[in-house]
Amino acid sequence: MNVMTCGDPDEAVAGIEDGSTVLVGGFGTAGMPADLIEALVRQGATGLTVVSNNAGNGDTGLAALLDKGRVRRMVCSFPRQSDSWVFDRLYREGRVELELVPQGTLAERLRAAGAGIGAFYSPTGAGTLLAEGKETREIAGRTHVLEYPIKGDVALISAHRADRMGNLVYRRTARNFGPVMATAATTVVAQVREIVDIGALDPEAVVTPGIYIDRVVQVVPAA
Repeated sequence: MNVMTCGDPDEAVAGIEDGSTVLVGGFGTAGMPADLIEALVRQGATGLTVVSNNAGNGDTGLAALLDKGRVRRMVCSFPRQSDSWVFDRLYREGRVELELVPQGTLAERLRAAGAGIGAFYSPTGAGTLLAEGKETREIAGRTHVLEYPIKGDVALISAHRADRMGNLVYRRTARNFGPVMATAATTVVAQVREIVDIGALDPEAVVTPGIYIDRVVQVVPAA
């Protein structure tokens, strides 16, 4: 086990290459790795495919990454909200591509990547535009759509605490997509509020084992 403890978010996102597929945790702003995203904006990687539940909020975080022209393609469940004006503008201008994936299917496609599942059938989206061009099959009297795993080159996630082996615990709804994304990417970077010594975490509370984590950075919330 060789988890790198980074001195700051910029060190944590160093080396992310142009054209990477980046999985970004969070449900809206809950559990969003905001400091890592801001560091990625500064880092400068471009041509990215970003997989996330949302397509950015306001003018910060993913919205800022989009506004800088760094994102080629968004894969998400909720691209439009009252404060998603950056994505909305870029999409209307033809400057960003969109793959719309139902939320449960998104989670399962990520889980499948981590579990080594080649593909799976789901009834969600059958008979709609989301199923166009996809293989379908009748199972138990219902039409199912064949869905493939979503794998990431990098995952950026947020957790509450980590120990020095990279074991993670989350706080309430901030848990959301972090655990499945951590299993689905080649390199996983976690921002946490606190890094504790080995043995300080209750093993029963650990959700993401350190075997999935490559880099951890402690980020102190703004007062």
